[in-house]
Amino acid sequence: MAVLMAFTVTCQTAFAEQKRLVPMGSTIGISMSTDGVMVASLTSTENGGAPSPAAEAGLLPGDLITALGGEKISSAEDFRKAAEKLTGEPVSVTVKREEEDLQMTITPNTASGTPELGMWLRDGISGIGTLTYYDPQTGMYGGLGHSICDADSGVVIPLGSGEIMRSVVVEVVRGEVGQPGELHGIFDVNAICGNILGNTSCGIFGNLSQGIPLSDKAIPVAYEREIELGEATVLSNVSGTDVAGYKVEIERIYKDEVTGRSMMIKITDEELLEKTGGIVQGMSGSPIIQNGKLIGAVTHVLVNDPEKGFAVSVEKMLRESETLCESGRAA
Repeated sequence: MAVLMAFTVTCQTAFAEQKRLVPMGSTIGISMSTDGVMVASLTSTENGGAPSPAAEAGLLPGDLITALGGEKISSAEDFRKAAEKLTGEPVSVTVKREEEDLQMTITPNTASGTPELGMWLRDGISGIGTLTYYDPQTGMYGGLGHSICDADSGVVIPLGSGEIMRSVVVEVVRGEVGQPGELHGIFDVNAICGNILGNTSCGIFGNLSQGIPLSDKAIPVAYEREIELGEATVLSNVSGTDVAGYKVEIERIYKDEVTGRSMMIKITDEELLEKTGGIVQGMSGSPIIQNGKLIGAVTHVLVNDPEKGFAVSVEKMLRESETLCESGRAA
């Protein structure tokens, strides 16, 4: 496991005028698990002939199952062992939904000869994304620019524990109209370089324990009010471990958005367009620099126009990091 790094500054420094962060742009492997098993989706039983017992009991996609039949559930293996003991009798289930613990009762469908509960479960996820910044004052990083969600339900995956690893990009699937592209990367799950302390709407956050950049590479941070329409630079890792700067255009600025969307950007760099076709999956978190300041990170691509996409401001990311710090989770 990664070693947690202690903080030496208070959370209130996040918006100091002289705040400086190291822009990153390198891809990372991400491995995250839930403390329990998450209901990814609900499904019918008897090969579609009967409704889902879980749905009839009131379970919803995104619910986190923490106990089944009185047995604590921390992983899919725990759930499998508990489910092997089920009969057709009603069984108690404890779920966490939006920080509230709920007690429910499911009656398995045994018509097929095996107790069926009618739900698909998930206890973790892995993939690649991009580091946005490193904070030399606190040892924290920010990355991805958006939350890690279940691919099927779109529900934000509740964080139990997680780690990040250095990644190498081995292939690029170019983006096309109607078909998002993707970076294919490899990473060693044993080569952990940091932990994940928060999975939020503005990205993932944690401490780096290896590969810490030099603090003299830090640049000033821009407030949202300083972001301008026009040219900017995005730092991305689309080949091997090389991070390069590419030209983008800030086409729209969103004011007072409660979501993670702060800007619309367009890739204008011919070299990047040739390599990727625009914004592709895996580039999320790529830092954006304008007028010598870090202003934000790439988050999403427009499926019907892969040259364009959305970005979140670094100010929003720092607010989320500050909230983690204040909650004590990042201490």
